[in-house]
Amino acid sequence: MELVLIISLALGGIIAGYLLRYIWGRIHFNSTEMKAKTIIAEAQREREDKKRELKAQERQLEEERFRLEAEKRDANEKKREIVKSEERILKKDEALEKKESALEKREETVYVREKKLGDKEKELEDDRNHIKKELERLAGVSREEAKTLLINEIKSEVEKDYFEIIRKKEEEAKATSEKMAREIIISALQRTASEVTSEASISTVTLPSDDMKGRIIGREGRNIRALETRTGVDIIIDDTPEAIVVSCFDPVRREVARISIEKLIIDGRIQPSRIEEIVDKVKLEIEEVIKNEGENACYELGVQGINPELKKFIGRLKYRTSYGQNVLMHSKEVAHLATIMAADLGLDREVCKRAGLLHDIGKGVIEEDKGHAITGAELAKRFGENDAVVHAILTHHEDEEPRTPEALIIQIADTISASRPGARRDSFESYIKRL
Repeated sequence: MELVLIISLALGGIIAGYLLRYIWGRIHFNSTEMKAKTIIAEAQREREDKKRELKAQERQLEEERFRLEAEKRDANEKKREIVKSEERILKKDEALEKKESALEKREETVYVREKKLGDKEKELEDDRNHIKKELERLAGVSREEAKTLLINEIKSEVEKDYFEIIRKKEEEAKATSEKMAREIIISALQRTASEVTSEASISTVTLPSDDMKGRIIGREGRNIRALETRTGVDIIIDDTPEAIVVSCFDPVRREVARISIEKLIIDGRIQPSRIEEIVDKVKLEIEEVIKNEGENACYELGVQGINPELKKFIGRLKYRTSYGQNVLMHSKEVAHLATIMAADLGLDREVCKRAGLLHDIGKGVIEEDKGHAITGAELAKRFGENDAVVHAILTHHEDEEPRTPEALIIQIADTISASRPGARRDSFESYIKRL
C-alpha cells in the first residue's frame, strides 16, 4: 500500500514537473518571439525613416538643381539684354553724333544769314533816314512838327465824333429808360390787385331797437360812463334810429368799444361790472387778432426773421386808415409793388419787400411825435432790421435824402399805391386835377 502511494506520488511529481517544464518553455518561447517581432518592427521603421529622409534629400537636390538652372537661364537672359542695350546705346551715340554735326552746320548757316540780314537792315535804315531828310527838305517842316500837326488834326476829329456819339447815346438811354420805367410801373400795377377800402375815424353800432339806447346809457349815465372810461372812446347817442356812434382817433380802442357793445347787446346784462368784464375779454381777443394779422402778413409776403414785437405793430395797422385807405392793406400792396419793380431792375428784392411792409410801421404807434417815417425807422432799428431797410423807411416821405435805389423804389411804390384810383377818398375834380 505504501509502495503504491510512493509510486503514485512519484508519477504525480514526474507529470507535474513535465507540465511545469512545458509551461515554462512556452512562456519563454512566446517572450523570445515577441522580442524578435519588436526588433523586426523597429528595424522596418528605421528603414522607412531612412527612405523618407533619402527621398526628402533627393527632392531638395532636385529643387536646388532646378533653381540653379533657372538662375542660369535668368543670368543668360540678362546677359543678352545687356548686350542688346549696349548695341542700342552705341547706335544712339552714333545718331547723336550725326545730329550734333548737322546742328553745327546749321548754326554756321544761320550765323551767316544773320550777318547778311544785319547788313541789309543797316542799309535799309540808312535809306530810310535819307528819305526822311529828303521829305523834310521838300515839305519845309521837321518830322516832329509834322507829327504834332497830324495828332492835332486827328484829335479834333475824334473829339467831334466822340461828343456826337455821347449825345446820341444819351438820347437813346433817355428814351429807353422812360419806356422801361413806364413798362415796369404798368406791369407792377397789373400784377397787383388790391381791394378799395374806405374807413373813417368813427364806427356805427346797429341796435335791435331804440329802447336799447336807454339801457346803454344806464341809470344816471353810469353804463355809458363805464364804457367810455374803460375803452377810452366817445359814444355818441343821438336821434339816429336804431344806431349809436363810437368815435375815437385810435382805431384799436374804437374796435374794442364796438365789439364790446355788440357783445353786451347780445348778452343783455348791461351794467358796470359786466361792462368791465366784457371789455377786458375783448381787449385780449383784439390783441390775439393783432398778433395773428402781423404773422399772416409776414407769411403772405414770405418775409422771415421779423421780431415778434414788430409783428404786433404790423398787426395794429389793420385798424389804422390813412385818407380812407387801410394801412395794412396799403403796406402789403407797397411790398408787392416794390418786389416786382426790384426784380425787373435787378435790385435787392428782400430789402424792398421788408421795407415795403414796414414803411408805415410808425402809424402803428399810439403816439407819434416825430412823424411816422422817423418813428417807424427808429422802431425797425430797435428790433434789429438792417440799415438798408431802416434807411428806406426813413426816406419814403423824404424826411431824409434817399441814398440807395431800394429807398427810391419804396418811395415810388408808396406813391403808386396811395395814388391809384379808388385807393383813397378823392373827389372827381381833385382826381382829374391830379391826373
